[in-house]
Amino acid sequence: MKISATIITFNEEQNIKRCLDSLIEIAEEIVVVDSFSTDQTESVCKVYKQVKFIKNEFKGHIEQKNFAIQQAEHDWILSLDADECLSEKLKTEIESIKSADQNSFQAYSMPRLNNYCGQWIRHSGWYPDRKVRLWHRKVGKWGGNNPHDKVILNRNTPSGNLKANLLHYTTDSISTHIDQVNKFSEIAAVQLLKSKKKQNAIFKMLFDPPFMFIKKYFFQLGFLDGFYGFAIAIISAHAKFLKYAKYYQKSKFKQ
Repeated sequence: MKISATIITFNEEQNIKRCLDSLIEIAEEIVVVDSFSTDQTESVCKVYKQVKFIKNEFKGHIEQKNFAIQQAEHDWILSLDADECLSEKLKTEIESIKSADQNSFQAYSMPRLNNYCGQWIRHSGWYPDRKVRLWHRKVGKWGGNNPHDKVILNRNTPSGNLKANLLHYTTDSISTHIDQVNKFSEIAAVQLLKSKKKQNAIFKMLFDPPFMFIKKYFFQLGFLDGFYGFAIAIISAHAKFLKYAKYYQKSKFKQ
């Protein structure tokens, strides 16, 4: 069992070393597909002999991640974002799969533990945040809707659940989180327009944000995450509003 790790990047000099360091002992090959970064991402990556660094125009998260898979040499794909890394326990768990005589599964999901402004978030709907990130390339590929991509597996694919955490360093400040929400809500609004599915944007602007706050903060126990649980609930509600407000503006005023 040989693994090709795949990562897509754009100006990730602050994150990419941590990600690569966690993969060195696990992956026989690391494919980094970069969207023409203007920082030191390329220089950091080229220090690692296992890294195959490729530049490619960014056409969407899904498109770029599937392009990365196409550049991989081995059949087993381990796909990470640049701000993610394998925990020590997860590395051990994957090593045990690699050394097994045979694999019962063709895909594996893993719980993702998110770090928000230096705090590990264990509620707010953010944990266990289970993701399929290790699979045989013949049974799945990236799909979903940009920017919220996910691995789509073929029907009846035998899948296993890993126990150890994939670590995700989401943001180091509330300001960065708000900037990210503004960017992602723009992408989501464009995707809604492209889908040509009629949306009752006014209704969703009125009711989706308060429901999102209640869901995050109360139903998903965000209050147990303290101040940052409150911040996540508020910003998540705001993200809902922005998505449909931007969609409404683009559909009605052609902007």
